[in-house]
Amino acid sequence: MSAARPEGGHAIGRFLEMMSAERGAARNTLDAYARDLADYSGFLAHKGQGPITATREHVVAYLERLDAEGLAPSSAARRLSALRQFHKFLAAEGDRPDDPTRIVASPRRGRPLPKVLSVEEVDRLLSLAETEAETAPEDQRPLAQRLYVLLELLYATGMRVSELVELRRSAVLRDRSFLTITGKGGRERIVPLNDRARDALAAYVATLGPGKWLFPSNGEDGHLARQVFARALKGLAARAGIGADRVAPHVLRHAFASHLLAGGADLRVVQTLLGHADIATTQIYTHVLDDHLRKLVESSHPLASDDSD
Repeated sequence: MSAARPEGGHAIGRFLEMMSAERGAARNTLDAYARDLADYSGFLAHKGQGPITATREHVVAYLERLDAEGLAPSSAARRLSALRQFHKFLAAEGDRPDDPTRIVASPRRGRPLPKVLSVEEVDRLLSLAETEAETAPEDQRPLAQRLYVLLELLYATGMRVSELVELRRSAVLRDRSFLTITGKGGRERIVPLNDRARDALAAYVATLGPGKWLFPSNGEDGHLARQVFARALKGLAARAGIGADRVAPHVLRHAFASHLLAGGADLRVVQTLLGHADIATTQIYTHVLDDHLRKLVESSHPLASDDSD
């Protein structure tokens, strides 16, 4: 049994090196993988196995142990995601001929689906923000204009609120049709802007004085605080007749992803735009895909019509 531990430790080390060097995984991501895989390797060692010899039955037994210990289904699903990537790496490296996680069902997630606003509700928010930016009293107009641009950029790109408030002016590319966003682990991604966001951004930038931040503030960080934006957004939602408890910056990120998928966007494209390192994170939105595909089959399948009898 003891021989399985060094084998497991060596394989995990190589996997973590790959995740760091080739995929640029952040330190906290690497630490989480290390903890999860060490626990898995220890479980295998007690069975007299290691990652190279583990079978599908061993993986299933490990998940059953996690369930017996009371681990939440969402946490168990995250563990399984780590195991999938680990075993996929071992198979790709030729350490073993197969991937024992390939046909293992994911634990049923217990967490609720993300809150998502409808397209009509998002449009109501944006329309009100635009109106207020144009009609607010002179002394309140700069804040109203800033809020409008924040909302347009957030819904146009789906970026995290921390990424949004920390945008530098140098992030605006070309003719303001693209943004360079610095995400988790310092990873950069380029995202396109739609016409509304681009026009709102151009008008806003023209009002700014010198400085490096796109949304400057007199606070310690020099840029807008996320809490300030969140409060302003909730106030706008109340004025738009939308419950403030249903609206937060992250809800617009969810709306961006869900509305794209409902419109037929590819899951991998949405993963790239959101800046997710692992597509398993993006798959929280697959409930939208399920509904979209169901409607597609109902409308397009030759036997779905009542007239086919």
